[in-house]
Amino acid sequence: MNACALFIHAVGSPYRRRRSFGNCFVGVEVIMEGFATLTAVLRKAAADFPSRRAVFVPGRLELSHGRLHQLVDATATRFAASGVRAGDVVALSFPNTVELVIVFLAVIRARGVAIPLNSAYTQEEFVFYLSDSEAKLLVTSAEGNAAAEAAAEQLGIPRAAASLSDASGALELTLPGGEEDDAALLAGRINDPSDVALFLHTSGTTSRPKGVPLTQLNLAASVKNIKSVYRLTEADSTVIVLPLFHVHGLMAALLSSLSAAASVTLPAAGRFSASTFWADMVASGATWYTAVPTIHQILLDRHSARPEPAYPKLRFIRSCSASLAPAILEHLEAAFGAPVLEAYAMTEASHQMASNPLPEDGPRTPGAVGPPAGLEMAILDEEGCRRPAGEPGEVCIRGLNVTKGYKNNPEANKAAFAFGWFHTGDVGFLDSDGYLHLVGRIKELINRGGEKISPIEVDAVLLEHPNIAQAVAFGVPDDKYGEEINCAVIPRDGAEVDESEVVSHCRKNLAAFKVPKRVFITDSLPKTATGKIQRRVVAEFFVQPAKAARAGA
Repeated sequence: MNACALFIHAVGSPYRRRRSFGNCFVGVEVIMEGFATLTAVLRKAAADFPSRRAVFVPGRLELSHGRLHQLVDATATRFAASGVRAGDVVALSFPNTVELVIVFLAVIRARGVAIPLNSAYTQEEFVFYLSDSEAKLLVTSAEGNAAAEAAAEQLGIPRAAASLSDASGALELTLPGGEEDDAALLAGRINDPSDVALFLHTSGTTSRPKGVPLTQLNLAASVKNIKSVYRLTEADSTVIVLPLFHVHGLMAALLSSLSAAASVTLPAAGRFSASTFWADMVASGATWYTAVPTIHQILLDRHSARPEPAYPKLRFIRSCSASLAPAILEHLEAAFGAPVLEAYAMTEASHQMASNPLPEDGPRTPGAVGPPAGLEMAILDEEGCRRPAGEPGEVCIRGLNVTKGYKNNPEANKAAFAFGWFHTGDVGFLDSDGYLHLVGRIKELINRGGEKISPIEVDAVLLEHPNIAQAVAFGVPDDKYGEEINCAVIPRDGAEVDESEVVSHCRKNLAAFKVPKRVFITDSLPKTATGKIQRRVVAEFFVQPAKAARAGA
């Protein structure tokens, strides 16, 4: 059987398997008839298409799927020989490089747990993530990372460096001990669907970030869902623009492509650059790309200022990780001549939960993130009852790609898994066609004197203004209404806009109570490392200095 056939069994089934990670239950109740691990999916892709390109770094090297598989197995053997045991957490701090791809896949092949970390973290941040994940080893690029290494030394965690000089050579890995590789060590480590393979953290908007363990089965189910929605095959190719320490870039761009025997291109600089993006897309024969709205906007701005002589013919453009305004979607399609498919995802679901379909598979609905993709979805009220079509409630999900719980956080697990569903914290509704429309985060909805305002709706109206490039609406405390709505906007290059003009535009397109009381005109917005805008952070960035200025006046 070529596909993964998974049959859910009752709790008392003799086929039940359990594995613990902290005090989180990550048991899997399945019979495997195929490929229920990410490792097996990738191995099959390499066996079916060994000579097709897997990873391309312009001006540096190119690896076929067969060669990548060899490097991964050899590196996994090194990990096993050096004492990395099944279940050990290995922290990775790299830019987007081929070494990161090999080391990540090797760690999970050796039944370890990979935790890719942002190289820009401070030493204090590294200390938190290394200690919270209980990392046993830190691996960096050959250039190293001073903050990460200092944090590892502080915690007594061994360190190693990885480098690949050329496609035909071995990955150099300065592991402590284990110089004699023993292939038998790896042969005895058969990946199990219940193995925790990836450990990530939520963005931590209201408290300390929560640890999310994801199993081999979670990852295998997720890449299967993503491949299915976008019909990814060995003929596809993409340029990775998002950091691989984030679930979006890791799952949607890298692992889904490799599992389809498709090709990925890593920018030579190890990170996204608008100045080289289209050249890389052309050189690699790219057929699609996925990005957050901020990067789409950067590419649109560059297109307006310095259009390319020609753009590659793309099957589709994907947008995820934040709401994409319908006006921006239209601009993207007009500029780059490809359908734009907005998707909905989160770390706890191993990324994708819903997506607009390809044109040949159904209608695309601007403002919606599409129907559920490979999982169950329900809109529930506070009592756990389903809401009818068109009525908003909390978006809840369940499926093989969804984590079984946060690590060492029983209080969060109790709230997140009430009524037998995982609660996303997002408010939305399903329309009569089953497409999901997001209203906002539960904690980000603005309550102005009892009137609930969706900041996403206000964002969309702001971005319809021809002179506004980026915009974000947010709530601020107000003595009269409890909360009031403010917004921050970035004008388009060469354009001017003032507060009265923005307010006038909103009054024409929004009910009076939804019109921002104050508009901040700026040339930048605070963003996370992945380009995501967090409304709480934006509010603090603009409102607190404004309050201080008024107090000192």
